[in-house]
Amino acid sequence: MEPGFLLSGRYRIECLIGRGSQSTVYRAHDELLQREVAIKLFRDDADDLEHTRRQGQEIRILAGLSHHALVTLFDAGADLSDPEARLTYLVMELVRGPDLRHRAAQGPLSAAHMALIGHDLADGLAYIHYHGIVHRDVKPANILLVDYNNDDRRPRAKLSDFGVATKTGNGRVHDDGGTSGTPAYLSPEQAASEPAGPLSDVYSLGLVLLEGLTGKMAYPGAPVQSAVARLLRDPQIPEELDPMWVALLSSMLARNPAERPQAREVSLALRQEVINSAARHRRDAPGATDEEDRMRAVERYRILDTPADGTFDRVVGLAARMFSVPVAIVSVVDHDRIWFKAHHGTDVTEIGRDPGLCASAILQDDAWVVEDAVKDPRTLANPLVAGDFGLQFYAGVPLRTPDGYNLGTFCILDREPREFSADDVRALEDLAAIVMHDLEQRLHSREAILS
Repeated sequence: MEPGFLLSGRYRIECLIGRGSQSTVYRAHDELLQREVAIKLFRDDADDLEHTRRQGQEIRILAGLSHHALVTLFDAGADLSDPEARLTYLVMELVRGPDLRHRAAQGPLSAAHMALIGHDLADGLAYIHYHGIVHRDVKPANILLVDYNNDDRRPRAKLSDFGVATKTGNGRVHDDGGTSGTPAYLSPEQAASEPAGPLSDVYSLGLVLLEGLTGKMAYPGAPVQSAVARLLRDPQIPEELDPMWVALLSSMLARNPAERPQAREVSLALRQEVINSAARHRRDAPGATDEEDRMRAVERYRILDTPADGTFDRVVGLAARMFSVPVAIVSVVDHDRIWFKAHHGTDVTEIGRDPGLCASAILQDDAWVVEDAVKDPRTLANPLVAGDFGLQFYAGVPLRTPDGYNLGTFCILDREPREFSADDVRALEDLAAIVMHDLEQRLHSREAILS
């Protein structure tokens, strides 16, 4: 299609963006709404019933979706100005920025950037899976990196091209048989021409994340060899990656779909990594102030170098009985240690900051709950979970000062997985409030004496 062509009397074609086997994408100008758009023009083949069916399905799927990590559909139509050449098309938002394939060609991305990109994509996949849709072609070329032309340095990603997406119903996948998707990013079940469910998308996303981190395609080569390779061997995950990434990617890239986490769990794990990475950056950066201000608050309450506290011991004992858990703790998070100011069910009085889950809990605005730590990507690589302690459940509420600093947590632990309801969270928050009220009273008493 030549630049300048006016599609359906409304969309002025400007230039070619990309070309596939079934469609071509152009940049265009919407003359009615005066905005730039992307036009996906389908190959004209009225005799190909399967091609026509897929066009209709893509339109129906996109019409029902609205999410920040998905390319938005604006319009769909057909230009009949030439009776000999019907032009069927989609009108979508124009995403300014490269796709991940072109960006990755410049070299590996940082782990921090991949966590942000992966969180967006996993969030988008969780959304479509909830609505009964499987993408089936998650790959770098279908991931668009958004350039908002402002000072926001956070990489943002959108998933595009639902041309081979399918719908599920009653827990079953309505697959069309055969192999859909791109050979290098197929899941093992796709490579074996078996139905591809939501966990197939999780596997493909795992390959994308691994490639972004390493700069190397896990299964390169000719299409058939690439597709078959994943049936014979697992992808190589470098040991030098952070343990969180090794654990997460290993679970996402399990050959058995039942061993993979849901997209929602991947999204939560990567969100937690984004939070942890930001906290590490603030803590390590010269001139960092957030952690210094928090530590000044800890020092102000004088709770680091104090003897065991009978009041707090009674409160954690109460928590253990209320929730029927073996361990309950009031913790204070120091620069590099977590101190247990009150502890029920354990003789441990301190642990390192990095493995301690309380260090993650103080980064939250609300309660941080891990119902099954062995299966949760946020924690499955944690030494307390994978090691001899055998932690499987954690729920922690920040001990927050009136001016917004988290001193530590009120937390409960168990060596068995368990459910934790909204009422349970509120009860744990009430116990944390009792501890903070007592600390506030002590602080005011000291200040009154000094004045």
